Amino acid sequence: MKNMTSRFNLQRLGALIHKESLQAMRDPSTLLIAFVLPLVLLLLFAYAVSLDAKNIRIGVVLESQSAPAQSLAAAFSASGYLDTHFVHSRQEVTPMLVSGALRGYVLIPQDFEKRMALQGSEPLVQIITDGSYPNTANYVENYARGVVQSWINRPDAGINPPPIAMTLEPRYWFNPELESRRALIPGSIAIIMTIIGTMLTALVVAREWERGTMEAVMSTPASVAEILIGKLLPYFVLGMLSTLAAAILAIYVFGVPLRGSFGALMLLSAVFMIPALGQGLLISSVARNQFLAAQIALFSGFLPAFMLSGFLFEIDAMPAPIRLITWLIPARYFVESLKTVFLAGDIWAVFIPNLLAMAAIGTLFFVLAKRATRKNLEG
Repeated sequence: MKNMTSRFNLQRLGALIHKESLQAMRDPSTLLIAFVLPLVLLLLFAYAVSLDAKNIRIGVVLESQSAPAQSLAAAFSASGYLDTHFVHSRQEVTPMLVSGALRGYVLIPQDFEKRMALQGSEPLVQIITDGSYPNTANYVENYARGVVQSWINRPDAGINPPPIAMTLEPRYWFNPELESRRALIPGSIAIIMTIIGTMLTALVVAREWERGTMEAVMSTPASVAEILIGKLLPYFVLGMLSTLAAAILAIYVFGVPLRGSFGALMLLSAVFMIPALGQGLLISSVARNQFLAAQIALFSGFLPAFMLSGFLFEIDAMPAPIRLITWLIPARYFVESLKTVFLAGDIWAVFIPNLLAMAAIGTLFFVLAKRATRKNLEG
């Protein structure tokens, strides 16, 4: 059994770090995960994934051929958010809605001029949406209502709208253009670092268990702390370099503003690497083969970071039991901090609680991983 009273030795630690760094640099899969995968993910979240509702396909059924009806149809055609397809009967548009070619349609009825004369006692148009896509259905309804209301307020519409007591001008802070890319790309950095910290560490250490090289390292005079630090420090550096590269791409290629400082971004990233690496090390201590380690890392690291961190889905909209679980997800705190530093600035009232939470969860992972490693040494 290995002597558990070995003192911490910087020379041994340096040798372990050098050995692990060489192994990481010689492993093509490690370099692909650290540098190629982040680029692919950023490209996907920048261009392939979008939460913006633009060019939604809708139909406009023109049962009335009057001048006001034509004017309203032209207003729908001029909308930058709607891709309008004109037909003259419901029989033409219904199959397109059923097949998914359209997400809804607006019916301008035959008695459109009569309805205009009634000054609002009857609805001017009918809006039909595809409820199998609830969010898109809401967009279609709201945009269609907006087009109709804007058209009613035009002087040439022929309708006397009720007097408006005030004019509202909405202002959007932090993301005035309401571009989903500006929220998705900062959050994707958290997903990238989760992959590098948790999955890569779990896979690499589990691989050494499979090959038997971990036992050889454990048979040396190196202490548990030296082994753990020597294993993790190279991947910490890889994670930080990957984060820096992703941040540069986000700012200078994808146009995401960094309203905070690089120093705050690097500090947040460094602290997040603590729970990410700790979780990967703990997984590799429990699962000594790569397949099982990858499965555990996927279900305990990547998927919670993707689904429960607020990256894609707002935490406040989740059921109460799920919201409680999110407090245990390190990526929750990192995603919130990344969106703040990119879109709002250095707001330490947000950063400090998140930094403390990430450090606490990371410390717990490392304590559990050290105990598991010590049991392996004693076994």
